[in-house]
Amino acid sequence: MVSDRGLEVLRVIVQDYVASREPVGSKTIVERHSFGVSAATIRNDMAQLEEEELIAAPHTSSGRVPTDKGYRVFVDQLTELRPLTPGQRTAIETFLGQAVDLDDVLSRTTRLLSQLTNQVALAQYPSFGSARVRHIEIVALGPTRLMTVLITDTGRVDQRLLELQLGSDTSLRDDTLAELRRRLNAELGGLALADATIELQGFAATFPPSDQAHAVVVAAVAACLGEQVAANRQDRLVMSGAANLARTESDFSGSIFPVLEAIEEQVTLIKLFGEMEIDPDGVSVSIGRENQGFGPGGQLSETSVLASGYTASGGSMARLGVLGPTRMDYSNNMAAVRAVARYLTRLLGEEQ
Repeated sequence: MVSDRGLEVLRVIVQDYVASREPVGSKTIVERHSFGVSAATIRNDMAQLEEEELIAAPHTSSGRVPTDKGYRVFVDQLTELRPLTPGQRTAIETFLGQAVDLDDVLSRTTRLLSQLTNQVALAQYPSFGSARVRHIEIVALGPTRLMTVLITDTGRVDQRLLELQLGSDTSLRDDTLAELRRRLNAELGGLALADATIELQGFAATFPPSDQAHAVVVAAVAACLGEQVAANRQDRLVMSGAANLARTESDFSGSIFPVLEAIEEQVTLIKLFGEMEIDPDGVSVSIGRENQGFGPGGQLSETSVLASGYTASGGSMARLGVLGPTRMDYSNNMAAVRAVARYLTRLLGEEQ
């Protein structure tokens, strides 16, 4: 059983090691921190921490570093979330408030979170499994060119350009597009994306063409929207700051390339995100060996993942967070993740 002073010793070991990347010894603790006891007493506390596998000696030096278990105790019992500065909060509101749609919001969110934490930032798109079609727009851009726009109730806006194969003597007709737009919104508006996919498969056949050009337009638009709906049903992540891993490469015992591969694949991270408890009011943390089962070879076993939940328009919930080495500033990073998640929920809620 670790004493209260022992836990305080663990706290300063974590904080000093995160700050310096150097193993922390008893003499350093006595010099830097006001425990009011001798170095010998601190060594006894450290011996107890080592016995409990909360710290370990990386080599023959007298210094110690936190273990995954030590970081877990620090996060669960000892972490004090430092509030963001007024300047940081203003930066969040200003930068994210300039976003024009959900794609832009999440892109800005990850870039900002990466800058605040110096880690890889991740944001999950809202769950499109329960998303519904809010509106479909068709815009003529030329005699044979269209733009199809799919808008979901989660705030997702998907645009595609469509070049129609029409004869040289035919062009898009306004009445065709108006009728097609009306029918699409009447039949697909409010449907879940899974149901919209099914409806689109037979949509062209239920729309009697008045001429050959009309039939080409209906079939092409239905096929394009079908691809858009299918794409929006997939779980996806937005990421920024992968270069930050290179700056902390010395925190990994081997190459960082397996971690980079896991990030690129996304499937591993989506699975890990999905198994972390989602908490819109706090931050969930998965540390080191707790990530062992994710990815072949346990690519993420030397990383920590911090995640919080945010609520998108339509009420669907998703996660955002950061990934980095286990040696990270948990207090600062957890505070940043929580603050950005809360502002993102507020921002997306205002857009409903």
